[in-house]
Amino acid sequence: MNQQSPANNGTREIFSVSRLVRETRAVLEASFPLLWVSGEISNLAQPASGHIYFSLKDEAAQVRCAMFRMKRQRLRFRPENGQQVLIRAKVSLYEARGEFQLIAEHMEPAGEGALRIAFEQLKQKLATEGLFDSEQKKPIPVPPKQLGLITSPTGAAVRDLLSVLKRRFPALPVIIYPVQVQGEDAARQIVQMLKLAEQRQECDLLILSRGGGSLEDLQAFNEEQVARAIHEVSIPVVTGIGHEIDFTIADFVADRRAATPSAAAELVTPDQLEWQQRLHAVTRRLKQNQQQRLQQLQQHFSALLKRLQIQHPKRRLQQQAQRLDELSDRLSRQFHVNLLQKHQRVDRLHTRLARQTPEQRLKRLVQQTSSLEQRLHRAVTQRLNREQTRFTQLGRDLHNLSPLNTLGRGYSIVSSPTTDAIITDASDVELGDELQARLHKGSLICQVVKKNL
Repeated sequence: MNQQSPANNGTREIFSVSRLVRETRAVLEASFPLLWVSGEISNLAQPASGHIYFSLKDEAAQVRCAMFRMKRQRLRFRPENGQQVLIRAKVSLYEARGEFQLIAEHMEPAGEGALRIAFEQLKQKLATEGLFDSEQKKPIPVPPKQLGLITSPTGAAVRDLLSVLKRRFPALPVIIYPVQVQGEDAARQIVQMLKLAEQRQECDLLILSRGGGSLEDLQAFNEEQVARAIHEVSIPVVTGIGHEIDFTIADFVADRRAATPSAAAELVTPDQLEWQQRLHAVTRRLKQNQQQRLQQLQQHFSALLKRLQIQHPKRRLQQQAQRLDELSDRLSRQFHVNLLQKHQRVDRLHTRLARQTPEQRLKRLVQQTSSLEQRLHRAVTQRLNREQTRFTQLGRDLHNLSPLNTLGRGYSIVSSPTTDAIITDASDVELGDELQARLHKGSLICQVVKKNL
């Protein structure tokens, strides 16, 4: 049997293993551009280097994949075995083992459920860091001095916000910080406007808002960078995102959440009708306080009159008259001070109300207050004059009835010098008895020499 000799080695092209693998890798990488591949994660490994290695599989096949540390840091979720994912990768070959593999540059959970997974993972992460704690929440000023709206300048949300603000509190100044609320650049713009508002410090309250949409539409408000920007800003933030059933990461970090944009506007503004009612209540309390004060003074005057009626000496009467003058003077001063204070308070309320109520309404209230002040002043003045006249007449009457005044007209009081008993009947004494006669000035010791019965 004839045996053919091998071909001449000079006609063969012999590859080393490394050359074969290297050139195969070059062919693969040149033939396949970046492409999207979907599948289920398995055999996930996360070494200390920060890279991750895993297999991507479906029902019929699997392929090894690698994602290096710089790309992994951009992930918005934590990969786990069994997750359905979508990766953008390039085809390659791991030369050391000659294994076909994909080098992943981007990874995201597949479908709406994937967004929900990313949402829950970020929510848990931020909650663990304390970004949702109630101690972190800042108080909401109502009403704010100036309100900032971070929203789309052309969307339905801004129209709803401005409509409610105009209806409830038209005097409130508003600044709009325009942003995209959907799309790849939306989160960056929101963060930028939050930082701008913090830098300018021209508003003391911010509303972050947009209309309703799917979970994907609301994704900008579920970004970690937006959540951290809300947490870092020193200005209180109220969110009004989507509909009542929509919750975003921004809602949990914000200082207050409203179910809708309109609800956010109502939350941060008072109702002008309510403020009118409060002004009316203040006016009623002013009237009641003045009436109570007058009643107290009248009772005090009545008590003074009773005390004067049972105390005769002229000096006591003069002291009470002087006390009355002092009280009258204090009353007058205090009355004017109270009126001035109440008037100043009404003026302040009038100034605040002027920003939200019709001017004619405020003028009528001011005129009513002025009329009440004049009526109260006249009533107190007339009352004081009447009481002064009455006290003067009482003094005259008491003076006329005084025993000392009677003695001054030539009368005397006769009494026993030993017992001081007043003698009113001639039969009570005997001839020769000594009697004491008290005159207007001084007294006499007399002896009975004759009796006329």
